[in-house]
Amino acid sequence: MIPPTNNANNGEKQSFNFNVEHDVAGLKKSIQNHLKYTLARNMDNAELRDWWIATCLAVRDRVIDRYLKTQEEYFERNVRRVYYFSMEYLMGRLLSNNLYNIGLYETVKQAHAELGVDLDVVLNEEVDMGLGNGGLGRLAACFLDSLATLDYPAIGYGIHYEFGLFTQTFEKGAQIEHPDNWLKGGTPWQIVRPEYSQIVPLYGKMERFFDDCGDSRTSWVDAKTIIGVPWDIAIVGYGGQTINFLRLWESRASEEFDLKVFNEGGYIEAVREKAIGETVSKVLYPNDATERGKELRLVQQYFFASCSLRDIRRRFKLNNDNWDNFPEKVVIQLNDTHPAIAIVELMRMFIDEEGIEWEKAWSICQKVFAYTNHTLLPEALEKWSVSLFEKVLPRHLQIVYEINERFLMNEVERRWPGNDEMKKELSIIEEGNPKMVRMAFLAAIGSHSINGVAALHTQLLEKNLFKGLYELYPERFNNKTNGITPRRWLEVCNPALTALINKTIGDSWLRDLNKLRELEKYCDDPDFQTAFMSAKHENKVRLANIIELKCSIKVNVDALFDVQIKRFHEYKRQHLNLLHILTLYYRLLHNPDYDMEPRVFIFGGKAAPGYEVAKEIIHVINLVANVINRDPRTNDKIKIAFIPNYGVTLAMDIIPAADLSEQISLAGTEASGTGNMKLALNGSCTIGTLDGANVEMLEEVGPENIFIFGLTVKEVEQIKQEGYNPRKYYENNQELKAVIDWLASGYFTPNQEYAASRVIGTFFEGGDPFMVLADYEPYCKRQEDVDRAFRDKKTWARMAILNTARMGKFSSDRTIREYAKDIWNLKPVVIP
Repeated sequence: MIPPTNNANNGEKQSFNFNVEHDVAGLKKSIQNHLKYTLARNMDNAELRDWWIATCLAVRDRVIDRYLKTQEEYFERNVRRVYYFSMEYLMGRLLSNNLYNIGLYETVKQAHAELGVDLDVVLNEEVDMGLGNGGLGRLAACFLDSLATLDYPAIGYGIHYEFGLFTQTFEKGAQIEHPDNWLKGGTPWQIVRPEYSQIVPLYGKMERFFDDCGDSRTSWVDAKTIIGVPWDIAIVGYGGQTINFLRLWESRASEEFDLKVFNEGGYIEAVREKAIGETVSKVLYPNDATERGKELRLVQQYFFASCSLRDIRRRFKLNNDNWDNFPEKVVIQLNDTHPAIAIVELMRMFIDEEGIEWEKAWSICQKVFAYTNHTLLPEALEKWSVSLFEKVLPRHLQIVYEINERFLMNEVERRWPGNDEMKKELSIIEEGNPKMVRMAFLAAIGSHSINGVAALHTQLLEKNLFKGLYELYPERFNNKTNGITPRRWLEVCNPALTALINKTIGDSWLRDLNKLRELEKYCDDPDFQTAFMSAKHENKVRLANIIELKCSIKVNVDALFDVQIKRFHEYKRQHLNLLHILTLYYRLLHNPDYDMEPRVFIFGGKAAPGYEVAKEIIHVINLVANVINRDPRTNDKIKIAFIPNYGVTLAMDIIPAADLSEQISLAGTEASGTGNMKLALNGSCTIGTLDGANVEMLEEVGPENIFIFGLTVKEVEQIKQEGYNPRKYYENNQELKAVIDWLASGYFTPNQEYAASRVIGTFFEGGDPFMVLADYEPYCKRQEDVDRAFRDKKTWARMAILNTARMGKFSSDRTIREYAKDIWNLKPVVIP
């Protein structure tokens, strides 16, 4: 039996009783054995990567016993589980996270030292898993951590991508995409489960036939098939009590090799089907700018949903023989709209394969599925043309039309008799040329719960995006504000601050983040302020070294580190940040005595390969940085560092060092944001709009500890109704006009005259859809408040401490408890 990690009285970590030795001697022996017997290496010829693999396997050995016990207990109790469906999981590195979660970090560090190896160097051998891209995937990873930590029975389902989104480099400032071959050397964390492979049908056509009773029926014929092979990754909860797992599906061809064609000399044709089959799980988010790209995305989504549902059905049948009990044992959370096809696939499986009649099948589906919406941008919601849907999934299109017909004729007609406009507004099928299948509406109609991810976001879902559905099903809508795991996003990534907090208030906050409130009484203590800012300084020194290594830029660690790290998109308004940088540069050149605190502007993030405007914003930021960083007239008051290939590991270096967090999306466009939470938890002050979770952060930290600016949602809506004219702001603000004209002149883009034209075009010809020019002046004025606050070191330290102390609400543990109570009806299962 493994005692709990935290003692109920004092929260101190306890020892473990794994079946393998968990002391220094035992770990040394395990690592040496894996070097020799698994990797065929001696200590004197082992490479760093060998040490990393051997260490991972030694740690995995200490997880597997508990993993097997967890799954055995779930099976024997026939528990209800939540199945989390997500197209991405931004896991980052697992070794350090697992070591902290099972309490073996210091033990393994000592074991390495006695073996003559530096654990910190070994940890850097691990590459980030290429299973995700942005906040959606990182949220899913945080949720898996919290589900295991809180002892909830859960399985995550996704795709086993061979290549991640891409590896980002810059060439003359422009983003260049390279394959992210994260699996090139394999990973010791995954276990293949070929015995649970699933066969998935695709394409084909529908044929009508008459059954033995003379009734007309249709059959899905001539379908191609691909095989889904599962790979499992153990998910270690904090304390090591519960070990859940993430199951990822790799696609393989059902007929991989044609020996007859090969022997006849058709070597390429002989493996053609193999190549086609493997394409489905080849790349995370293939570029959907082409019809082939759109088709591959739809196939990906269906493949992962079908494999997962078949696996759930297999597991259910092991202990159950009555489909009426299915909703008692299964709840499926759809992480955004990507997996919505699962609703149709489960209906098909029930009707075509299990012989369940429609009404009963639909009732079960609605009880099983719950839907989380993550976006308010209409263009980001999944829609597929009817023609493409029919080509890939002909049987599913029939079911979609049946769901829609019954919904409109029964539900909508009953609520709004004779109202064809409401039917058009709520229809899953969007009329037009071409007709489109609206997956967000399918997800909402087929689920018993629809939730947003911040209070404001949920209000806007109810008021705008799903207004009619909210009037029809108000009881289905609820809010679940996002959260982050404090284990990775403070304990693991910021050991200096963690040590200070633990010394001051103990470590029980790792299971109850609200306990950080105890730090409030130290916010004015000079010694604590000094220690807190010393930890920040230590992190800034580390980041400065990374910047010098990756960007060849030396930065002042006493400067304000101004950070904007996130996916590049116009609504996130990295170009507003750029305009402010240009404004400061303009002021410095016109007034060498201009009084401002030195700043290092730090950017990180990728733009989708097909998103040209976002890629140009990256390009222009780098071109501007090249000019400003070389200009001695700034006296080093401005430096710009765009660190390439942003991901989880790089975030863990940047976030602890940040002084200012840029959360400047246009009000009403960001669903929640989680980077804002991570940065604030690590003692960064936020400058942001009243958008997403910023609204709730304002409520938690207090208006005196956050820099809010800009238009509100109501003001944005009013300006749009009156007719937004961006040129008015340009003409009426001489500083804004000056910096835009300067940027347009080609001064910053020598030999690339039109490099900034598309960005500037979004302000005028594009109509400035995210109101950058409208928010420019209040943003610049609020930045002046930031400058004044940073000068007062005691005031800034106090603000930073209170940001950390008041982030308790934004723990993913709180979020998961709310999901479990309000949506999943899920109880913890404590493993003896």
